[in-house]
Amino acid sequence: MGLARAIARGEVSSCEAVEAHLARIASLDSRLAAFVTVDADGARHAAQICDAASAPIGPLHGVPIAIKDLTDTAGLATTYGSVLFRDHVPAEDDLVVALLRRAGAIILGKTNTPEFGFGAVCTNRLCGPTRNPFDPALTSGGSSGGSAVAVAAGMVPLAHGTDFGGSVRTPASFCDVASIRPTPGRIASPRRPLGWDMLATHGFLARGVEDLELVLSVGAGGDANDPVSAGVADDQRPLAGRPRIAVTPDFGVAPVARDVRARFAAACEALGGVADLVSSSPDCGGAIESFRTLRAAHIANAYGELLRMRRDELMPTVIWNIEAGAKLSAEDYLNAERRSTAIYRSFRELFSRADFLVAPAASVLPWPNEIADVTAIDGAALETPIDYLAVTFIVSLVGFPVLTLPARRGENELPFGIQIIAPPGCESRLFAFGRIIENELGFSHRRPKLP
Repeated sequence: MGLARAIARGEVSSCEAVEAHLARIASLDSRLAAFVTVDADGARHAAQICDAASAPIGPLHGVPIAIKDLTDTAGLATTYGSVLFRDHVPAEDDLVVALLRRAGAIILGKTNTPEFGFGAVCTNRLCGPTRNPFDPALTSGGSSGGSAVAVAAGMVPLAHGTDFGGSVRTPASFCDVASIRPTPGRIASPRRPLGWDMLATHGFLARGVEDLELVLSVGAGGDANDPVSAGVADDQRPLAGRPRIAVTPDFGVAPVARDVRARFAAACEALGGVADLVSSSPDCGGAIESFRTLRAAHIANAYGELLRMRRDELMPTVIWNIEAGAKLSAEDYLNAERRSTAIYRSFRELFSRADFLVAPAASVLPWPNEIADVTAIDGAALETPIDYLAVTFIVSLVGFPVLTLPARRGENELPFGIQIIAPPGCESRLFAFGRIIENELGFSHRRPKLP
């Protein structure tokens, strides 16, 4: 990335980079609420260490970064977006945070998230709503909205996020930035209670593909205590010739707004300039019901005790999620696993005929912060508050890596992104194709008009 190279060459110091980004936060964050916690003193101290080093500490030497407030940072408050953890200060870093620090990254602070990451609008009883920098009346999306806004508004060049059903991809789409949800296990999570769970992953947000590729190279790696990370393939075959792309606006089952379908069609027309396109989708029948079941079961297992002991202190969205899982049986769970396996195999079959699968990165455009949930699309009621995420959570269900890039847009159009999906282990090919459409087609970030 340009900033990392400039620091390594001595063109700018780590301290100067940190001060410039802290000044940006001080100027904008009172209006946008991207950060829950800013660690100015800690960042300045880390920058001084970088500047005193005789050689670069690592690939991110002196580069400011933000960490989503669902992920532990040693000595720095980590609230998980909940008043229950208002004063929680972890003793240890999560592994991904430790790897970023080891690479020389400087943590400026923690970015906002809905309580425990559950919510369509990035808000909780501690902070928010995190406002969209392109129109502060609108949502930044959940649940990595704070990270997306911090990157889009220039408060940091890179930010960490997490993604269960679309939590880096939806905010990236809403805020005109790029994101990567890697193959589950690519970024190890050795402290994860459900070791074989592949629905949730760490991810990153940035303003361009080069920066995502760099930060993922730092955060990636296996760990003996993460069983999923041991089996991650690494397919580094180069792109050969003109890519073959399958395109789908909705996977055949996802509710998607008319205006999004129109924007997606325009994006696909542009993609036809660099790739051969075919309208095709895996068989995703039952995907929505399967994801609802698996998600609800995981949430009830993780947070059921909190609901029993501290119900009055939890946000309504969290309560709904836990209660949905409490009603499920073992047969419900296993049937969902069976169906998701069939969908995975259908994805695999599609990729025997295509290099990439492209879909919208959000089913709707950003909506007002005052509206807590998406309950209908184009006047058609949704069965549950998470169904608007189907266009992203279907990919979570099968565990394929996804690069999200901003689509080209008119001067007065709201941001909108596309998902570029590849088989597991093919992140390097995603980045290669991403660079092509970023540079040749203009699928790239445009900064909001902020002071």
